[in-house]
Amino acid sequence: MLSQQTIQSIAERLEQAELTKVPMTQLSVQYPGMSIDEAYAIQTAWRELKLAKGRKLSGRKIGLTSRTMQKAQEVDEPDRGFFLDDMMYADSAVIDHSKFIKPRVEVEIVFILKRDLSGPNVTLTDVLDATAWVQPGLEILDARLEMRDPKSGQARKIVDAIGDNAANGGMILGGNPQKISKVDLRWESAMLYVNGTIEESGVSGAVMNHPAASVAWLANSLAPYGEKLEAGLPILSGSFTRPVFVHSGDTLQAEYQNLGTVTAYFE
Repeated sequence: MLSQQTIQSIAERLEQAELTKVPMTQLSVQYPGMSIDEAYAIQTAWRELKLAKGRKLSGRKIGLTSRTMQKAQEVDEPDRGFFLDDMMYADSAVIDHSKFIKPRVEVEIVFILKRDLSGPNVTLTDVLDATAWVQPGLEILDARLEMRDPKSGQARKIVDAIGDNAANGGMILGGNPQKISKVDLRWESAMLYVNGTIEESGVSGAVMNHPAASVAWLANSLAPYGEKLEAGLPILSGSFTRPVFVHSGDTLQAEYQNLGTVTAYFE
């Protein structure tokens, strides 16, 4: 079992890895017996470290929502993470690529709640009833941990993803918000273009059979930790495309069936 001192030390090292752009050895390699609860404790300690520096909680996310990604990580449930104010970007943002280590981008649907949601026992219907609107979004993924251990070749495990804030790098919010009555959320589709070429496409039902189901999972997952989903904070509900690496000079655009587009340029 990890001590509180060790948990705090790991959080500080993750912060240093983010600042220096030098990824750490995987937590699962350094601490083979690490539990999911301990990984979330590390994530929370890292968040508190950032909040103490004056940053502000500005969004939440659910990751590993597709069966394909869960099988790859050998888990049977999603994970979650947070966004702070300096991780949020508007549509058509010009983003400094050097801010990240090795960024990737995924296509998602963003939920904005009109009232707080607290678990346990939040249902998909509860999420739909509490949703003010949905809108298109892109998630920027970045990892402060090595994606593969150089010695063993081991891929990151679930505790690595969780401790590393679910590999969060940023959230890009698109325009054209829609009431959920105007969108068939299970069948909303999108195509992701990189420099004018379609690199990925998908349908939102790949996210736990309905993206609102992932938001319900998030509310219930937070409950044992004394947290809730806050009204007005954007929630990334999970990707329905594979992540695509982005490079300096790339222009990205996700074109949705009903939710319009979201774009960004990495300089």
